[in-house]
Amino acid sequence: MILVLDVGNTTTVVGLFEGEELVGRWRITTAPRTSDELGVYLLSLMELRGLGRCVEGAVMSSVVPPLDVPWQEAVRVYLGVDLLRVDASLEMGLKVKYKAPHEVGADRLVNALAARELFGFPCAVADFGTALTLDLVDAEGAYLGGCIAPGIATSVEALFGRTAKLPKVSFVPPRSVIGGDTSESIRAGLFFGFAAMVDGLVERAEEELGYPLKVVATGGDARAISPLSRRIEAVDEDLTLKGLLIIFRKVSLRP
Repeated sequence: MILVLDVGNTTTVVGLFEGEELVGRWRITTAPRTSDELGVYLLSLMELRGLGRCVEGAVMSSVVPPLDVPWQEAVRVYLGVDLLRVDASLEMGLKVKYKAPHEVGADRLVNALAARELFGFPCAVADFGTALTLDLVDAEGAYLGGCIAPGIATSVEALFGRTAKLPKVSFVPPRSVIGGDTSESIRAGLFFGFAAMVDGLVERAEEELGYPLKVVATGGDARAISPLSRRIEAVDEDLTLKGLLIIFRKVSLRP
């Protein structure tokens, strides 16, 4: 089995692949932890699923640098394998045209490569996480860069943190863009607003590039927002995990 780790600002997604099948998938809160704590987490999750410790390799994308070493030590000590860390310097078959490659988040590169390999190119990946990111792969299959905006949960926290009278609302898609009360109005603004943001950014990118893009969505809120988008063609909530597996295999097969 291959262990894949997507360490995000809010949530860490842990996955286990056996061949092409994702046999285990867990979400844990991203927080400061020791290597021993992370190791116990891993073993407990695997034991509960009856998966044992037969891990042949491991790969990680992380946007939380303080957790990189604890994760590497946890995987080495508790699973007995080295943890491959993805960043722009890794030779993974993706040309990066970003002006400052060292600044781009590893998850953005992983998503771009996964979308290119699984859905074709040119393409755009909308990742609905703590931040909303839109990442572009050009007609040559290279990573261009993209856009970063506050994510839905981040926007909600800011909205309610700065307004005294607005009620907190459930995260349920609205039936109409025209809210009939305050709760409906907030949900309409969030759901239709984020869908329209993705649509608008994609259209502007296409105008600059001069050709159409296939749009893929991923992230925790992708399923909720995608039906309201006019441009999102596919949703894959495990896109990042699949991308990590692809990268691990590319690097492992390299002479």
